[in-house]
Amino acid sequence: MLISQKLLAARMLRAAIVALCILTLCIGLVGAAAGKDYYKILGVSRDASQQEIKRQYKTLSRKHHPDKNPGDETAHERFIELAQAYEVLSDDEKREIYNRYGEEGLKNQGGPGGAGGFHDPFDIFAQFFGSNVRFGQRGGGTRAKPRGPDVHIRVPVSLLELYTGTEVEVDTSKQAICPHCDGSGAASPDDIETCSVCSGSGVRIVKQILGPGIVQQMQTTCDSCKGKGKKVSKPCPHCKGTRVHRESDLLAIRVEPGMADGEQVMFEGEADQHPDHEPGSLVFHLQQQAHATFTREGDDLHAELTITLLDALVGFTHTIIHVDDKTNIELKRSAVTPPGFVHKLVGRGMPRRQRSAGAGSGKFGDMHVTYWIQFPKALDADAKEQIESVFGTKSGIKWDGSDSSRTKDSNVHRGRQAPSEAGEHDEL
Repeated sequence: MLISQKLLAARMLRAAIVALCILTLCIGLVGAAAGKDYYKILGVSRDASQQEIKRQYKTLSRKHHPDKNPGDETAHERFIELAQAYEVLSDDEKREIYNRYGEEGLKNQGGPGGAGGFHDPFDIFAQFFGSNVRFGQRGGGTRAKPRGPDVHIRVPVSLLELYTGTEVEVDTSKQAICPHCDGSGAASPDDIETCSVCSGSGVRIVKQILGPGIVQQMQTTCDSCKGKGKKVSKPCPHCKGTRVHRESDLLAIRVEPGMADGEQVMFEGEADQHPDHEPGSLVFHLQQQAHATFTREGDDLHAELTITLLDALVGFTHTIIHVDDKTNIELKRSAVTPPGFVHKLVGRGMPRRQRSAGAGSGKFGDMHVTYWIQFPKALDADAKEQIESVFGTKSGIKWDGSDSSRTKDSNVHRGRQAPSEAGEHDEL
């Protein structure tokens, strides 16, 4: 009996060990199949469009380029990962294999990461910015290129878009480095020759005789090669030797709720490219379009509403549609409403991107509704008699300017009132 129990325990122990080994193996296989998360590396969702993938790669690759981060191995590794992720996700066929089988599936198909490996990350970067781009000193002390000018573009946006937030796609046309000659302007590398005038220095020495025995020596830019030190014998057939061409690019501008008219959205390094300088920034200026009902001042919204004389005297209930095009705002008054009366609705304005430090500040600005009175164009005798019966006889006041006491409150009768928040007679 004792022997049987020991045999049973031994079998159970062996079974547990085998199960543990199988579980460990499965975890290893799953991890190998999953591999790197290229979507996470680029910071995009799995259903991201090719434009989003391209935009993210361009932004992040510039940020982590080794020239911008000298001596930073982490940035260098990140730069390589970004190139690998873009190489896979920018190819529809490779992306489909990766989505189904992960990185291991790509290796089995002989794609990137397999026997052939990935392309040089600097070659992929050069597809967008050229191979001669430099962000700072590197290697033999190459000096940083001058920065090109920024490009400014106005983008019209509605008040609704500024209220709710949106993403605006803008198709831009810009100057880019010719991908066929890589910005050299030559048909092939063999067509680039050293300038015979300056011997490749880009400058030449000019001597000028000022007088007997007096010679002035000056250094000037070589006019034969324009200071480049090299000349092109056969120009590139695609860019005709200009080294650049025009291309379109689709950019998505993220408009955050509450952004202001004239606010800028900047895309670093997305302006015109040229082999001799770094591209500047592409700056979009939001331009608010006029709204049919509301105007905006800071975080507050303003509207004007015309009411009848009867409404002004006995009160009213009106409804207007908020700037979001779906919320009904009820305007209700039971008191007499003078012309120019301003009704303040707290928290009904634009979203505040940064809450002010003052006490009681909220997430939204306020709404101000100014009421104007529509008087009847004419009254018949019966209407006049009825009004006189309600309000009494005419005052018969004749002002000769001598009694200023009668005009001390004239601003009340002129109609412009200070903003009034909802009180006991104002209901929201």
